[in-house]
Amino acid sequence: MALSSLIESVLGSDPPVAFRCYDGSALGPPDAPATIVLRSPDALRRIVTAPGELGFARAYVAGDLDIEGDVYAALGLRDRLPDVRLNAAQLLAAAREVGLRQLRPLPPPPAEARLHGRRHSLARDHAAVRHHYDVSNEFYRLILGPSLTYSCAVFTSGDTTLEQAQANKYEIVSRKLALRAGMRLLDVGCGWGGMVLHAAERHGVRAVGVTVAERQVDLASKRVANAGLVNQVEIRNQDYRLINDGPYHAISSIGMFEHVGESRLAQYFRHLFELLEPGGRLLNHGISRPPGQPSRFSRTGLIDRYVFPDGELHEVGRVVSIMQEAGFEVHHVESLREHYALTLRHWVANLEANWEEAAELVGVARARVWRLYMAGSAMNFEANRTQIHQVLGVKPEGGRAQMPLRPDWELAQGDLL
Repeated sequence: MALSSLIESVLGSDPPVAFRCYDGSALGPPDAPATIVLRSPDALRRIVTAPGELGFARAYVAGDLDIEGDVYAALGLRDRLPDVRLNAAQLLAAAREVGLRQLRPLPPPPAEARLHGRRHSLARDHAAVRHHYDVSNEFYRLILGPSLTYSCAVFTSGDTTLEQAQANKYEIVSRKLALRAGMRLLDVGCGWGGMVLHAAERHGVRAVGVTVAERQVDLASKRVANAGLVNQVEIRNQDYRLINDGPYHAISSIGMFEHVGESRLAQYFRHLFELLEPGGRLLNHGISRPPGQPSRFSRTGLIDRYVFPDGELHEVGRVVSIMQEAGFEVHHVESLREHYALTLRHWVANLEANWEEAAELVGVARARVWRLYMAGSAMNFEANRTQIHQVLGVKPEGGRAQMPLRPDWELAQGDLL
């Protein structure tokens, strides 16, 4: 039985993409926007012996399966086959193809995360963060661009560049926090220092940025020194749970919230509340999930195994409730879902345009992981399977939040240029 016949029995005779198989058989239109290439029987072994989409991910990361052409078109197969399961006849055909004795799981690719210890303990959280961020600063620069900003940008038009859109995001956060000269800002999960640099340069604040990713600390500190801001900005290798030098006038948390975990949400917001002075503001910018979905990433998916081990997403209504239970008065909630889809498409384009250099920096397997996860994430945001929200909370002072009667932080097109 030709391998293409097995694929046809699963997907039908008119798949939207083409397939090219190691046995010489093929399926799909000759002018398809993408071709999925099965390079060896190991591709089939991985797909059959791992649950859900994990087998496909492992086959791609290991190089047993390849995607030529439009990665978004290839990933669109998820809509055709949302539940990756073979029936008994298909399993038997696969077993005959690779040999019954060979139909056993292969070792996972080395890029797969292997964490130990109690979930969301300090040690395990630090290991999870290092798995994702301590890869290569130059690799991230290729993908993210000069801003080195690894979170959702804000586009004012279709012509907005990625760099402009990231500056827009930092400026909107600064305005929501009402930053002004002399204020003390804490940025939780500061990454490579983008927010603290923007806030110090444009708004004159004294800023502290914390991250537990060592390579981020090193590069962020160098960026602060190069900007001549060492007396105004401090970068620390520190977990948010260990910060004890409040009060701060304002706190930003941008793209870090996904690592906190459902079991620690209340502790997270209570601690940030304690670190704020009365009247201070918190801007929490984090990926969220639609109602009814589980908070944890599936163990049979790419994200938990390769990208964000132990990452968790939370429904925005629950986030608002927990913030208010911690003492905050929530004043504004904004969805940036469409903006994150655009951001991710920019990052994928940067990776593909610099593919050889990226693969040389971190290895082909990890570059493949990032291509797959960023493209798939863009499609999830576009389809509203994943969301992102900025939530602005205030620590009341004498029953008053001292907020403007109407939001005063909107950006006009080209406002920062």
